[in-house]
Amino acid sequence: MSNPLDDMEKPDVIFCIGTNMTECHPVAATRIKRAIAKGAKLIVADPRQVALAELADIHLPLRVGSDVSLLLAMAHVIARDGLVDEAFLEERTTEGTEFLEHVAEYPPEWAESITGVDAKLIEQAAQWYGAAERGAIYYTLGITEHICGVDNVQSLCNLALVTGNIGREGTGINPMRGQNNIQGAGDCGALPNNYAGFQSVLDAANQAKFAAAYGREVDLEIGPTKVQALDMCGDLIRAMIINGENTVVTDPNRDHCEHALKSLDHFVVIDIFLTETAKLADVVLPATAWAETDGVCANTERRVQRLRKAVTPPGEAKPDWWIVSRIAQRMGLEGFEFDSAKEVFNELCELSPIYAGLDWDRIDQGEYMWPVPHKEHPGTPILHQGEFENGRGIFQMIEYRDPAETISGEFPVWLTTGRRLAAYHTRTQTGRSAGIDYLLSEETLEVNPGDVATWGLEDGGWCTLTSPRGSVRIKVESNKRSPLGTVFASFSFDDVPINVLTGGGYDPVTHTAELKVCPVRVEPEPS
Repeated sequence: MSNPLDDMEKPDVIFCIGTNMTECHPVAATRIKRAIAKGAKLIVADPRQVALAELADIHLPLRVGSDVSLLLAMAHVIARDGLVDEAFLEERTTEGTEFLEHVAEYPPEWAESITGVDAKLIEQAAQWYGAAERGAIYYTLGITEHICGVDNVQSLCNLALVTGNIGREGTGINPMRGQNNIQGAGDCGALPNNYAGFQSVLDAANQAKFAAAYGREVDLEIGPTKVQALDMCGDLIRAMIINGENTVVTDPNRDHCEHALKSLDHFVVIDIFLTETAKLADVVLPATAWAETDGVCANTERRVQRLRKAVTPPGEAKPDWWIVSRIAQRMGLEGFEFDSAKEVFNELCELSPIYAGLDWDRIDQGEYMWPVPHKEHPGTPILHQGEFENGRGIFQMIEYRDPAETISGEFPVWLTTGRRLAAYHTRTQTGRSAGIDYLLSEETLEVNPGDVATWGLEDGGWCTLTSPRGSVRIKVESNKRSPLGTVFASFSFDDVPINVLTGGGYDPVTHTAELKVCPVRVEPEPS
């Protein structure tokens, strides 16, 4: 996230795409509402009429999976109408001329034929964002969970670069993180291609640095992604630890996922509850919950902050760092002799340049947004001010491509998935709350009233939802949030395992599954 959360109240124009923020990030969304109250214009691109779209000055109801075509057309209008920040392109970017020539081929009328959004609306949205003194972009998984997720994000970066809306207050490219410490997980090196601090595993200097720090040789190649790891189960991978993730419910193609985990010789889960994934494990190790743990969290705006234990853990529950370090010691590995979260965090600060100016004692007295390169540094709320870390911003020549699977005679309906306000992720925690269960006790399939009538469904009745991978039985909810031909459900309820259906394709760079696009057919069940 290039800008801090405080900046959400400062843009002239806010462009939200692929983010159901009022349900998935409701606290942050209050800042958007404040910005609107101060006069900011809001553009929302979303296939559904979500609550955020109801607040928008312009709603772009694009077809699922067609984001790149919309963004190419917006760039076309910005270039055509003279809204390019020429000084920014000259001083801070490369490939600018080539990019402007590239987008000249993609007018709004072309995008309308793919997205279904009126060309005039696309023009107006582009003109507002392009003319803004401060234009900010916010996105979430609705952009990344596609086979073109990387293309989607790079297309947003292109928009920010061509208008100079980066590196200043109230601007930026701002992904909203889905879980409270997922940014911190990446910071610590929980990625197959990076050491801690986003230092590439392919860089010889980094390899030497971490080999010296850990006192052993390190792998010289990029590791497998989770998608690849599941494919390797029972073959190249014989044992696995899953820590704090309910993979069976969250991952696409659930049958494949369950088969992979069951094929392991030894499967260990570290979690606070006996999740659907933990039920498949040979060993389940009880972890502490957030209020039972001392540690550090890096949130969506890169803010590094202390977590302080409030209550004593129950039974034999232990902090995750303690469990992992003790497993490593039992395996005979050196370098894991940690006795406190403080020791773990201080090692991170010693090895990671973006944390170099921090330590446990410093963050105990305040909060800092990385990078914090030295002890006197105050932190960096806004990234890319004045210059980019790698020199210049590089435009990418993105082309539109269809989703991995498209609708057909056998599967004529678009299914898109997401989250609901009252259910946090897989309900591992919220599903155990009677109050929350009262608010949302079951999963439903949102179907446009026109489709309910055409398909012979009944509001409150049952239907079967089928994709090339399987079928689920689900109750129908008739409402106008989803457009004709598109249905929506969340993946939060294990008794309605929506991810049995998903998994038709993956982004070739990140291996992120195309969870937002899945062709299905909808059939009524007899009353």
